[in-house]
Amino acid sequence: MSIRYYKPTSPGRRHGTVLSFKEISTKRPEKKLTKGWARAQGRNNRGIITSRHRGGGHKRLYRIIDFSRNKIGIPAIIKSIEYDPNRTARIALAFYQDGEKRYIIAPFGLTVGTKIIASPHAPIVVGNTLPLARIPLGTSVHNIEIHPGSGGQLVRSAGSVAKILAKDNQQATLRLPSGEIRLISLQAWATIGRVGNLENYHRVLGKAGRKRWLSQRPHVRGSAMNPVDHPHGGGEGKAPIGRKQPLSLWGKPALGVKTRKRKKFSNNLIIKF
Repeated sequence: MSIRYYKPTSPGRRHGTVLSFKEISTKRPEKKLTKGWARAQGRNNRGIITSRHRGGGHKRLYRIIDFSRNKIGIPAIIKSIEYDPNRTARIALAFYQDGEKRYIIAPFGLTVGTKIIASPHAPIVVGNTLPLARIPLGTSVHNIEIHPGSGGQLVRSAGSVAKILAKDNQQATLRLPSGEIRLISLQAWATIGRVGNLENYHRVLGKAGRKRWLSQRPHVRGSAMNPVDHPHGGGEGKAPIGRKQPLSLWGKPALGVKTRKRKKFSNNLIIKF
């Protein structure tokens, strides 16, 4: 994986970069593992915008990903590494011994022809899935279940990785990519390795048009608005906001205030966040 630079034929080309796609082995997805996808574009069931700055973008086919890895004890061979427009990570097409095909998140180092398996007795090899109880301390893991049987929900984006720090009282202590340290049941499953496409973080879009392809709409500064539209609006020229701290569009503090909603069931499982 590497990053490509183009000749500066335009301002967008001068600063923009693209990924090389060298690891991609096929351009067409497995037809039976795709479906149409009507994106919400930031709106709720009544068509009201609940998440601003989303909309438009290129039409996409959704690839059905196997996050649960629940074909226990059945080996599979990786037949292709593919691009997925719906996520930053690459995906791998696995052919199982019983004839079924499934997409999985492609970890770093997984190549075409690699054999993988989900089993409590699987070797500690990149791409294999095991319960946390069977994975040694210090191992890098991804696609981690929050609750046993729920399917992988944590650590699924490009380049992300979690570390197993300790095990005690039927729970494992994991350090997540955000720096959060939390407890997860030893019966939950996780996949060995780090998610691939490590260079995605260094990609530079280069122009506004590429953001629009990704369904990201313009984000207007509050200080550029009128007072009726934003607490920071108004004034002559580039006036200061005129308040002790920045505020959101709705008048709530927007700097240094925790906005995360800590769910009751996980309060006692989070050691550090």
